This record gives sequence, structure tokens and C-alpha cells, in this order.
Amino acid sequence: MSFEKSCGAVVYRKHHGNTEILLIKHVKSGGWSFPKGHMEQGEDELQTAVREIKEETNIDAVIDDASFRETVVFNPRRDITKEVVYFLARATSFDCAKQEEEIADVRWVEIGQAASVLSYDNDRILINKAKAFLAMTKI
Repeated sequence: MSFEKSCGAVVYRKHHGNTEILLIKHVKSGGWSFPKGHMEQGEDELQTAVREIKEETNIDAVIDDASFRETVVFNPRRDITKEVVYFLARATSFDCAKQEEEIADVRWVEIGQAASVLSYDNDRILINKAKAFLAMTKI
């Protein structure tokens, strides 16, 4: 059994008084999720998350509070266990441009609608935790 580790983020922005979440649609699976990707040599989890957001969506983001750190573990195939560490990241730019090889679509979705767009149960759980964290911290 092999092990893979990725990092990513629930990316948010304030837009016309609403909180919006950045979602990506993967080319291979066709599923809607959050930006994430494999750690590279010499990177920490936060650096990986910010780099992957930029690579997949062309959005610049900052992680203001690393205390929101959620880990999802799953088996994409029978012989692989994958761990994904997610943070909450604030977008500092808003014009999306998808990474053509991996990303079929990128869109901003109002936070209350995100769960209905997301394809995976783990991501729906994650968005609910992010909503609660944002409400509690008034970010």
C-alpha cells in the first residue's frame, strides 16, 4: 500500500456582501472540489496549499489563520491511501484561469450553495466546518 499527501484550501472571498467559495471541477473525475495538490520537496503544508491554489486557478490567496486545519483520509484506489490537509485561505485576487491539463472549470459559489455543487461527502463536511469557522471568527 502506498501513501500520498496533498494540501489545499477552502478559498473564500467577500463579494457584494456575500461570502463566496472557489470550486474547481477536475478533468479526470468530473467532480467539483477544492484546489489541492501534492507537496513538493522542501515545502511545508501552507506553502503547498497556496502554490496549488495559484497553479490550478491563478488565484492569489493567503492563509491568515492556520488554526483551521482539517485532514481528510481516503483511498482513491485499493492500493493507495491519500491524506489531504485543508486550510482556509482568503483570496487576494479574483480573476480565475484554470490549469488546462487538470482543471475543467473554476467558479465562485455562494457559501450556502457550495454543498449542493460539491461532488464528495468529505468536501460537504469540510465546507460546513469552514462555514462554522468563518461565522465564529467573523473573518
